[in-house]
Amino acid sequence: MYEAPDRYKRMIAARLPDGESLAVAKDSEVGGSPLRDVQLLSRGQLAPFFAAANIVAALLFVVALWGQAPTKLLLPWAGAVVLLNLLAMQWARNQAVTCVGRSGRPVPQPLLIGDVLVRAAAWLTLPIYLFPSLGPQQQVIAGSLIAGLGVAGLGLVVIPNCAIAWMSAFTAGLSVALVMARATLPFQHVLAILFTLGVAIFGVLTVSRWAFHQLKTNADMGSQSESAALLLQEYEQRGVGWLWQVDADNRVTYISSRMTALLGRPSSQILGHSLPALLGGHAELGRVLLERRPFNALDMELKTARGTRWVSIAGDPIIDTAGRFEGFRGVGSDVTDVRQTQERLTNLANMDVLSGLPNRGRVRQLLGEALRTATAGNVPCAIMFLDLDGFKPVNDTFGHPKGDAVLQAVAKRLCGEVGADGHVGRMGGDEFAIVVPDGQSRKKVEQLSDRIIRAIAQPYLIDGIEIRIGVSIGCAFGPIDGATVDDLILKADLALYEAKGAGRGVARYFSSELQSEQEDRVRLEGDLRQALDLKQFHLVFQPLVSAPTQKLVGFEALIRWNHPQRGFVPPNVFIAVAEECGLMTAIGDFVIEEACKAAATWPEPITVALNISPKQMSSALPTKVSQALKKNRLPANRIELEVTEGVFLGDNGTTLDVLGRLRALGVGIALDDFGTGYSSIGYLNKAVFHKLKIDGSFVREAGTRPENIAIIQSIVHLAKSFRMSVTAEGVETAEDFERMRSLGCDTIQGYLFGRPLSYDRANEMVLGLGAKRMAG
Repeated sequence: MYEAPDRYKRMIAARLPDGESLAVAKDSEVGGSPLRDVQLLSRGQLAPFFAAANIVAALLFVVALWGQAPTKLLLPWAGAVVLLNLLAMQWARNQAVTCVGRSGRPVPQPLLIGDVLVRAAAWLTLPIYLFPSLGPQQQVIAGSLIAGLGVAGLGLVVIPNCAIAWMSAFTAGLSVALVMARATLPFQHVLAILFTLGVAIFGVLTVSRWAFHQLKTNADMGSQSESAALLLQEYEQRGVGWLWQVDADNRVTYISSRMTALLGRPSSQILGHSLPALLGGHAELGRVLLERRPFNALDMELKTARGTRWVSIAGDPIIDTAGRFEGFRGVGSDVTDVRQTQERLTNLANMDVLSGLPNRGRVRQLLGEALRTATAGNVPCAIMFLDLDGFKPVNDTFGHPKGDAVLQAVAKRLCGEVGADGHVGRMGGDEFAIVVPDGQSRKKVEQLSDRIIRAIAQPYLIDGIEIRIGVSIGCAFGPIDGATVDDLILKADLALYEAKGAGRGVARYFSSELQSEQEDRVRLEGDLRQALDLKQFHLVFQPLVSAPTQKLVGFEALIRWNHPQRGFVPPNVFIAVAEECGLMTAIGDFVIEEACKAAATWPEPITVALNISPKQMSSALPTKVSQALKKNRLPANRIELEVTEGVFLGDNGTTLDVLGRLRALGVGIALDDFGTGYSSIGYLNKAVFHKLKIDGSFVREAGTRPENIAIIQSIVHLAKSFRMSVTAEGVETAEDFERMRSLGCDTIQGYLFGRPLSYDRANEMVLGLGAKRMAG
């Protein structure tokens, strides 16, 4: 067997940088395991003893009955026992050579037990046959030999089942013989024979249990030690990481060559020196080493000849058998590339690509920080929501490229007006936000709003075209108007709604004068509660097409609300209210039912995707989806649920469990609005998503911002590495489509292939697809 180098054996207790132990699980397979190898080797070594015991006992039986039993029976029987045991002995010794190790042939345990039973039967056949015809003296001799031969089971103790089979066979044989001789054999002789057999049984089974335990312990320890050493050796040689060890004074006693290369020093200048000093005098490392406790994933910045590098190390204290501390051993790795990638992706997740401003998620974070500071310091903060007036006609008239140029110009003007007094962010579309950490002077905030309105109203010259837009502003102060981020955002939204209703191009501030807006919101909540019963909700369906074939593959179901008095109520208005007042679950159930009903009327492979709110992420969701699928007799793979990273905010583990149960049903799970969420890509590695949806802002801006192409390529590559498909949203031009297809996107969604359609219009599209297929 392979013998690992000593230095790896010494490192077996080390842990990987992520905290996982390198301990090796015991091999649960019987065949080919280290335990079975040891059993076969020991059986081969004990085979001569076992065979000799059988042969000697047979010869003693022949001598004892010579002249008392027919010679024509004794001699052939003895010859058969001798020959059988010699052959079995040689077979056991051959197995100890050919059936061990990784390439050895497995030996079924029934075969080993069968060998024992055949030899027991061969030996017992003649004594039991002759027993009734023997005299009392010969019966005592024969019974004693049978009972005594049970001790030969010591040759089988390394395989307990074989020892049990041997003792069982001789116990049964002797019992039969004693029953047949019950009339002639004195009772005291029976007791002596049974005592001999009992001692043999007790001794063999006791030794068998002890021997098996010893073999199993040694085999397990040897296997774990060897496997762990091999893993450590491969861990180091493959460049995954490096190993280190220090003594009780934190002086280096061993370190991998990869680490010496990283430090740019020969091992002679490292061994015997303080590890914290070698790694730049890192205070945290010195502290954890002094505590003499295991530590994990300690990241440190390291200055090297190759520049600044980041390393992550983990270690465990070395304690000898007397309980004395002898130092530390552990592992480490260079995590520079990983850290840089995480930083890039974090920036990507927190930044709006078009404007370069913080995105919605980052604005929420900034507002949360400002609100906490304001609460603690008794200095109000302010949140300003901005909505561009007249921007939609710009897109409709001049196209999205010029609309994007206007948004970039707006972002630049906002940053110029706000300066160091606040943080400007883009919430999406034509909506912006400004977080003002110091809003103590309401007058300054009002002056800032006035300057912004004047600045945005100035004309924009885009490719020789003069474009004019305006801006409406809604503002709320925290913690005066709201003690939480969501509450403050809602109040600023109400103020913005009032500004829009006041003629646009103005600023409104949440206060008692806006009570009517609050009352309207209450009425909106009341209308929402009745909307389901009055069947005011309906779904529209936006087409999804295959990038390679441009064929229809499905729809995204979107909810719409037509109120008798309010008219069309935008989803971004009533969804937020529904989530806050607890109606989102009922509305979500309606969407699930209607989406499944629509999908059931369409043929495969047409799928329907629907959005799931964080408020729906309860343990009951998988049951509701399953019931809707069964009710409409719809295969689970025809439905796809889209969630954003928001479902993981404040998660206590329930969300992953719910998503896992949904995936177990066969339902698809897509991560929506990638790049506009709250965090980096950590949620992709949850093993529940099958699709990644690239936000439309990435797609539209790829034509004018070459760096976006590299970003989208990275996102597609990242998704493929997780075996996820990719959908590009917001594709509105043929150029966008060709670009996304060439970048590796699988599915396309956007106005180029259709706006959200009523069910009847969507059905016509599906029927048209079916007719084309039949014609083809």
